[in-house]
Amino acid sequence: MEVALVFMFLFSVIFGIFYLFYSTRNKERLALIEKGVDAKIFMQGEKKRSTLTGRVIVLNLSLLLMGIGLGIFFALLLNNYTSLQEEALYPAMIFAMGGLGLFLGSHLTKNLDTK
Repeated sequence: MEVALVFMFLFSVIFGIFYLFYSTRNKERLALIEKGVDAKIFMQGEKKRSTLTGRVIVLNLSLLLMGIGLGIFFALLLNNYTSLQEEALYPAMIFAMGGLGLFLGSHLTKNLDTK
């Protein structure tokens, strides 16, 4: 029962965010059209921005997953060759390497923006 409530709450929050985003965008566009602004401004740059956004998402997601994999691998190595506690070692290495991957992704994203 509690799991169902959590999923219903999560779905309603995600739905609410998308609803507010699209309804606000629609109202903003209608206000600009009423003021006489040409509707072509909504279409310019859409293609370039969407491909760039897709590249950024794929780049950051791939670096995050590689960082998680490296974190598990390094934690396994440290667990076998040192006397560190396993319960603290795995989450620490996973978060550290995942964060390092996202940090690297943010720097590589800057290079995509300049191109």
